[in-house]
Amino acid sequence: MINRKPLLAIWIALVASLGTGVTDSMSAPTIQGTASVIDGDTIEIRGERIRLDAIDAPESSQLCLDAAGKRYRCGQKSAFALADMIGRSTVTCQPKGRDRYKRTTAVCFKSGTNLNAWVVAQGWAVAFRKYGIDYIDEEDQARIARRGIWAGSFEMPWDWRARKK
Repeated sequence: MINRKPLLAIWIALVASLGTGVTDSMSAPTIQGTASVIDGDTIEIRGERIRLDAIDAPESSQLCLDAAGKRYRCGQKSAFALADMIGRSTVTCQPKGRDRYKRTTAVCFKSGTNLNAWVVAQGWAVAFRKYGIDYIDEEDQARIARRGIWAGSFEMPWDWRARKK
Protein backbone atom coordinates (compact mmCIF):
# COMPACT_ATOMS: atom_id res chain seq x y z
CA MET A 1 0.00 0.00 0.00
CA ILE A 2 1.30 3.46 -0.95
CA ASN A 3 1.37 6.20 1.65
CA ARG A 4 -0.27 9.16 -0.18
CA LYS A 5 0.21 11.75 2.56
CA PRO A 6 3.71 12.86 1.39
CA LEU A 7 2.42 13.16 -2.21
CA LEU A 8 -0.58 15.18 -1.04
CA ALA A 9 1.69 17.51 0.98
CA ILE A 10 3.96 18.06 -2.05
CA TRP A 11 0.94 18.76 -4.26
CA ILE A 12 -0.51 21.25 -1.78
CA ALA A 13 2.87 23.02 -1.45
CA LEU A 14 3.21 23.22 -5.23
CA VAL A 15 -0.29 24.66 -5.72
CA ALA A 16 0.26 27.13 -2.88
CA SER A 17 3.55 28.35 -4.38
CA LEU A 18 1.98 28.81 -7.80
CA GLY A 19 -0.87 30.79 -6.30
CA THR A 20 1.54 33.02 -4.40
CA GLY A 21 3.43 33.98 -7.55
CA VAL A 22 0.26 34.98 -9.35
CA THR A 23 -1.04 36.95 -6.40
CA ASP A 24 2.25 38.79 -5.95
CA SER A 25 2.38 40.04 -9.54
CA MET A 26 -1.32 40.94 -9.56
CA SER A 27 -1.11 42.84 -6.30
CA ALA A 28 2.07 44.75 -7.17
CA PRO A 29 1.62 48.42 -6.36
CA THR A 30 0.77 50.84 -9.13
CA ILE A 31 3.70 52.95 -10.33
CA GLN A 32 2.85 56.57 -10.99
CA GLY A 33 4.76 59.71 -11.86
CA THR A 34 6.45 61.73 -14.57
CA ALA A 35 7.95 59.38 -17.14
CA SER A 36 11.14 59.67 -19.14
CA VAL A 37 11.14 57.75 -22.40
CA ILE A 38 14.07 55.39 -22.86
CA ASP A 39 12.89 53.98 -26.19
CA GLY A 40 9.61 53.16 -27.93
CA ASP A 41 8.68 50.43 -25.45
CA THR A 42 10.53 51.43 -22.27
CA ILE A 43 9.99 54.31 -19.85
CA GLU A 44 11.44 55.27 -16.50
CA ILE A 45 9.50 56.61 -13.53
CA ARG A 46 11.42 57.69 -10.41
CA GLY A 47 14.44 55.58 -11.39
CA GLU A 48 12.48 52.42 -12.19
CA ARG A 49 12.71 51.08 -15.74
CA ILE A 50 9.37 49.89 -17.04
CA ARG A 51 8.99 47.80 -20.18
CA LEU A 52 5.59 48.28 -21.83
CA ASP A 53 4.07 44.81 -21.66
CA ALA A 54 3.38 42.70 -24.77
CA ILE A 55 4.75 45.19 -27.32
CA ASP A 56 8.10 45.53 -29.09
CA ALA A 57 9.40 48.72 -30.69
CA PRO A 58 12.34 49.09 -33.05
CA GLU A 59 15.67 49.57 -31.28
CA SER A 60 17.08 53.10 -31.06
CA SER A 61 19.73 52.46 -33.70
CA GLN A 62 17.50 50.36 -35.93
CA LEU A 63 16.97 51.63 -39.46
CA CYS A 64 13.79 51.18 -41.49
CA LEU A 65 12.72 52.27 -44.96
CA ASP A 66 10.03 54.91 -45.37
CA ALA A 67 7.34 54.85 -48.09
CA ALA A 68 9.83 56.33 -50.58
CA GLY A 69 12.48 53.70 -49.75
CA LYS A 70 14.66 56.14 -47.79
CA ARG A 71 16.37 54.89 -44.62
CA TYR A 72 15.47 56.50 -41.31
CA ARG A 73 16.02 55.79 -37.62
CA CYS A 74 12.66 54.20 -36.90
CA GLY A 75 13.62 53.27 -33.33
CA GLN A 76 14.44 56.88 -32.56
CA LYS A 77 11.22 58.02 -34.22
CA SER A 78 9.26 55.51 -32.11
CA ALA A 79 10.79 56.92 -28.91
CA PHE A 80 10.06 60.50 -30.01
CA ALA A 81 6.41 59.61 -30.75
CA LEU A 82 5.98 58.09 -27.28
CA ALA A 83 7.73 61.06 -25.64
CA ASP A 84 5.51 63.52 -27.52
CA MET A 85 2.40 61.58 -26.46
CA ILE A 86 3.39 61.53 -22.80
CA GLY A 87 4.82 65.05 -22.55
CA ARG A 88 5.06 66.06 -18.88
CA SER A 89 1.83 64.28 -17.95
CA THR A 90 1.54 61.82 -15.11
CA VAL A 91 1.81 58.20 -16.22
CA THR A 92 0.24 55.35 -14.25
CA CYS A 93 1.53 51.82 -14.74
CA GLN A 94 -0.04 48.56 -13.65
CA PRO A 95 2.79 46.01 -13.19
CA LYS A 96 2.38 42.59 -14.79
CA GLY A 97 5.73 41.04 -13.84
CA ARG A 98 9.43 41.27 -14.62
CA ASP A 99 11.34 40.62 -17.83
CA ARG A 100 14.64 38.78 -18.14
CA TYR A 101 16.52 42.04 -17.48
CA LYS A 102 14.61 42.48 -14.18
CA ARG A 103 12.65 45.45 -15.52
CA THR A 104 9.04 45.77 -14.46
CA THR A 105 6.66 44.91 -17.28
CA ALA A 106 3.45 46.91 -17.16
CA VAL A 107 0.46 48.35 -18.91
CA CYS A 108 0.82 52.12 -18.66
CA PHE A 109 -1.72 54.90 -19.03
CA LYS A 110 -1.78 58.64 -19.62
CA SER A 111 -5.14 60.22 -18.75
CA GLY A 112 -6.91 56.91 -19.35
CA THR A 113 -5.16 56.18 -22.68
CA ASN A 114 -3.41 52.82 -22.75
CA LEU A 115 0.10 53.76 -23.92
CA ASN A 116 1.00 50.19 -24.92
CA ALA A 117 -1.99 50.08 -27.29
CA TRP A 118 -1.40 53.66 -28.48
CA VAL A 119 2.22 53.05 -29.59
CA VAL A 120 1.17 49.95 -31.54
CA ALA A 121 -1.90 51.67 -33.06
CA GLN A 122 0.29 54.57 -34.23
CA GLY A 123 2.56 52.08 -35.98
CA TRP A 124 5.65 52.70 -33.83
CA ALA A 125 5.67 49.25 -32.18
CA VAL A 126 4.28 45.80 -32.87
CA ALA A 127 2.36 43.29 -30.79
CA PHE A 128 4.96 41.07 -29.11
CA ARG A 129 3.06 37.80 -29.53
CA LYS A 130 5.72 35.88 -27.62
CA TYR A 131 4.56 37.72 -24.48
CA GLY A 132 0.88 38.38 -25.16
CA ILE A 133 -1.82 38.86 -27.75
CA ASP A 134 -3.33 42.02 -26.30
CA TYR A 135 -2.39 44.40 -29.12
CA ILE A 136 -2.87 42.38 -32.30
CA ASP A 137 -5.94 44.41 -33.34
CA GLU A 138 -4.01 47.68 -32.96
CA GLU A 139 -1.15 46.25 -35.01
CA ASP A 140 -3.55 45.15 -37.75
CA GLN A 141 -5.13 48.61 -37.85
CA ALA A 142 -1.74 50.33 -38.10
CA ARG A 143 -0.56 47.93 -40.82
CA ILE A 144 -3.73 48.40 -42.89
CA ALA A 145 -3.55 52.21 -42.51
CA ARG A 146 0.23 52.12 -43.23
CA ARG A 147 1.02 54.18 -40.12
CA GLY A 148 4.51 54.54 -38.65
CA ILE A 149 6.89 51.74 -39.55
CA TRP A 150 4.14 50.11 -41.64
CA ALA A 151 4.37 52.97 -44.18
CA GLY A 152 7.53 51.41 -45.60
CA SER A 153 9.45 48.28 -44.70
CA PHE A 154 11.23 47.15 -41.57
CA GLU A 155 12.66 44.16 -39.81
CA MET A 156 10.78 42.94 -36.76
CA PRO A 157 12.63 44.25 -33.68
CA TRP A 158 13.25 40.74 -32.27
CA ASP A 159 14.76 39.62 -35.60
CA TRP A 160 16.91 42.77 -35.80
CA ARG A 161 18.25 42.17 -32.25
CA ALA A 162 18.98 38.51 -32.99
CA ARG A 163 20.89 39.46 -36.15
CA LYS A 164 22.95 42.08 -34.27
CA LYS A 165 24.21 39.63 -31.62
